[in-house]
Amino acid sequence: MKAPVYDISGAKKGEMTLGKAFSSPVRSDVIKKAVLAEQAAQRQPYGSDPLAGQRTSADYRGRRGIRGSMMNREMSRMKRITGGGFLRWRARAIAGVVKGRRAHPPKTEKNWELKINKKERILALLSAVSATRKKELVEQRGHRIEGVKHIPLIVDDKLQELKKNKDVYSLLKALGLGKELERCSETKTRSGIGKFRGRRKIKKKGPLIVVAEDKGISKAAGNIPGVEVATPSTLRVSMLAPGTAPGRLTLWTKSAAEAVEKLAA
Repeated sequence: MKAPVYDISGAKKGEMTLGKAFSSPVRSDVIKKAVLAEQAAQRQPYGSDPLAGQRTSADYRGRRGIRGSMMNREMSRMKRITGGGFLRWRARAIAGVVKGRRAHPPKTEKNWELKINKKERILALLSAVSATRKKELVEQRGHRIEGVKHIPLIVDDKLQELKKNKDVYSLLKALGLGKELERCSETKTRSGIGKFRGRRKIKKKGPLIVVAEDKGISKAAGNIPGVEVATPSTLRVSMLAPGTAPGRLTLWTKSAAEAVEKLAA
C-alpha cells in the first residue's frame, strides 16, 4: 500500500510504501485488553487510615459480677464508652455503629495490575497502528475528516523541527484538519457528581502526532486542544485507541512510520 507524503506547507512531496504494521488485522478485543492493562498500571494505590474509627476509649468487659461489667444488661455485646456523660454506653470502634470503623476499607497493598503477554501487547499496538489507516474507524470515533487529504497522513520529517505553535496550527489546517481543530476546542461540562471532584470539564481527543525524534514539536503543539505528540518509543496503545476505541486520527512523520514497521518485522 502506498501513501502520499506531504511537506510542512501541506503540498504533496512524494510517496512511501506502508508495510505490515499498517496492514495488520484490527483486533479490537486485543486492543481493549492492552488499553485496560495500561490504565491499570497507571492507577495510584489508595486506602484509608488503618486507625480510622478506632481512636476511642471504648472497650468491652464481659466478666459477670464485677464492677462495670457489660453482661446481663439487656444490650448487644460490643465495645462501648464507659464513664459519666451523655456518651455513656455508646457503641464505638466496630463496624456498623455511629463513628465506627469501616468493615472492608480500601487498602494500599491491593495490586491493580492486569497482566498481558508481551506478544499480545505488540499485537495490540500493531492493530491500533493499522486502524489509523481505516477511514471508517476514524469516522466512527467522531473525528471530522471531511477535508483531510489522505488517511493516514504522512508528513515530511521537518515537522518534528517546528518550534512555534502557529506553524503547527497552520500545517494542520493546510492538511484539512480545520474542522477537527474546531471540534477539539469545544469543552463540555460533565454530568453528575463528578463535576465537583476535580474533573468538571470533558475534552475531546484530537489528532495524534507521531515523530521519530522530538526536536521541539511537543512544546509547539502542546497548547493546541486535543493534540498530542509521541515517539515510537513512547507510543502506547491507549494513545492510538483512547477509551479502547481504535481509529484515532494520526499524523506520522516518514521516519516514525518506518520505525513502527520494525515492530512487525
